[in-house]
Formats: sequence, structure tokens, C-alpha cells
Amino acid sequence: MAAPSRDTVAAIRRFNRFYTRQIGILNAGFLDSPFSLTEVRLLYELSSKSSSTLTELSRNLGVDPGYVSRIARSFTSKGLIIRKRSTNDGRTTNLSLSAKGRTVFRDLDRRQQQQIEKLLSSVPPADESTLLTSLSSVERVLTHDNEKPPTDITLRDRRPGDIGWIIHRQAVLYHDEYGWNEQYEAIVAEILARFIEKFDPKRERSWIAERNGQVVGSIFCVRKSRTVAQLRLLYVEPSARGLGIGTQLVEECIEFARAKGYRRLVLWTNSVLHSARRIYEAAGFTLVDEETHDSFGKQRLVAQTWELSLD
Repeated sequence: MAAPSRDTVAAIRRFNRFYTRQIGILNAGFLDSPFSLTEVRLLYELSSKSSSTLTELSRNLGVDPGYVSRIARSFTSKGLIIRKRSTNDGRTTNLSLSAKGRTVFRDLDRRQQQQIEKLLSSVPPADESTLLTSLSSVERVLTHDNEKPPTDITLRDRRPGDIGWIIHRQAVLYHDEYGWNEQYEAIVAEILARFIEKFDPKRERSWIAERNGQVVGSIFCVRKSRTVAQLRLLYVEPSARGLGIGTQLVEECIEFARAKGYRRLVLWTNSVLHSARRIYEAAGFTLVDEETHDSFGKQRLVAQTWELSLD
């Protein structure tokens, strides 16, 4: 694996300096408390379990066992934690928060919640969603999380604000990845405006994919005729690709169309959208038509019509 560029290293160091200033890590006590950040993290680890050992705490915190042991002794003397010999192994000591320790932790947890809320109070909703996407991307990249199954993915129906967000994200993503201009954004806006204006709840449906509370994808099933439905505007955020979300959205659309008695499901796409095409092929769609067109600021794009029999 190639070494990271000096610019990347410098950017991460710069962000570290920025964020440590934002949340006050460099202060003498975390959140103006008598505790260091590591000590607060140890309290957090103990708060989420009935008990834990020094070895487990050291591993979960990524901190030297000797340092963890010194913190544990200090907390014991202050009445914040209780130490008990394990009934299964007399050589092992289990640590747990005392009633006083839980009270101290609850206060710190409340103050940290208030600190983050204050930090985000001036952030517009659209930027908040961008922030969540970015944080998820950082976590995924640095923990090599690409292959983990999407156990935290939920699908829901649209809510106020989703339509505008989808138009925005589709326009930005297709510009960044394919160089498409505002014509594509206008078409997406027109499609979704028509969907809302003529929405038939008995025959049409939308799905919004969320991961950790942030929108990471969407798809729409639209009535084209009495027997034909159309799959429209499948998209997945870059931070959530490779988790099977696109496949999950397409499968939901297919099952809905079949349950509503449609005989065929059709879709329109472009040949350059290779990942989407692989999803459609795997779901059983067949390519039935192609034609070149000049659109979205690009020449000789190849439009494709795909079809799936639901009988």
C-alpha cells in the first residue's frame, strides 16, 4: 500500500488541531471538570457495562494497562468505582461504577451533550446532514469498514425536506462524478415535483435509506400505466456504497410493484452509470432499448431503457 501524501497527513493534523480546540481537549480538565479526557472515557466504558476488567478497559480504550490501573486506583480512592474479585477467577478483579460514580458520569454526559448541541446550534440542517455524511466517511475509511454488512441501514417513507435534499444531492453527485450540469438538476426537480403533485398512495411509493440517522440513498416507484410501473432516481451516497443499499432499494421497489399488481417495471438510465446497471442486471432487468443523446452538458450519452417482467 502506498504511503499517504504529505498533504493528506498535513490536512489530518490541521483538523486534529482545529477539533481539539473546538471541544476543549487541551484544557486542564475535560468540560471544566477535574477529570482528563482519558478518565472520562474510562467512566463512559464502565457506564455501558455492569462490570469490566482492567485488561478489557485497556483494550477498549487503547491505553497502556499501567495507566488504566493508576486511574482505577484513583477512582477507587474517590469512591467512584467498586472493585470486586471475580467469582470465576480469583486472579481477576471486576470494576464497576459506584452510585457516586454514576452520578458523576451522568453530569459529565449531560454537559457533553449540551456542548455538542451548542457547537451545532448555528449549523443549517443541510450542512448538518453533510457533516454526518462526512463523519461516517471518515469512520468507514479509517476503520476499513467497507466490507461490514449494513446492519444499521433503515428504510422509511419520505418526509418534508427529503425531496429538496434528494434534488440537491443528485445534482452535486452527478456533477462531481460525471460532469453533468444544471440541466440534470432541473430534470430531477421536474420528476419529483410531478411525483408529489400527482402522487397516488395506492400505486406509488418512495423509500429513503438512512444510516445512523442520515440520508444515504433513495428510490421511487411511479405509476406509468395501469399495468406498468417505473423505477426512478435510484441513488446512494458515496459514503454508503458497497453496503448493498442500492440492491436493497431496488428489491423493495420490485416487491412493491409486484404486490400492487403491475405486470412490468421499467426504468431509464445512462450507460455510464455502471454500478446501477449491475444492480439492475442482478435483479433480472433486461436492456430493451438504447439511443444516443446530448444532455446535461455532455455529448453522445447513451440512454438505456430496462424492463422487468413481474408476472
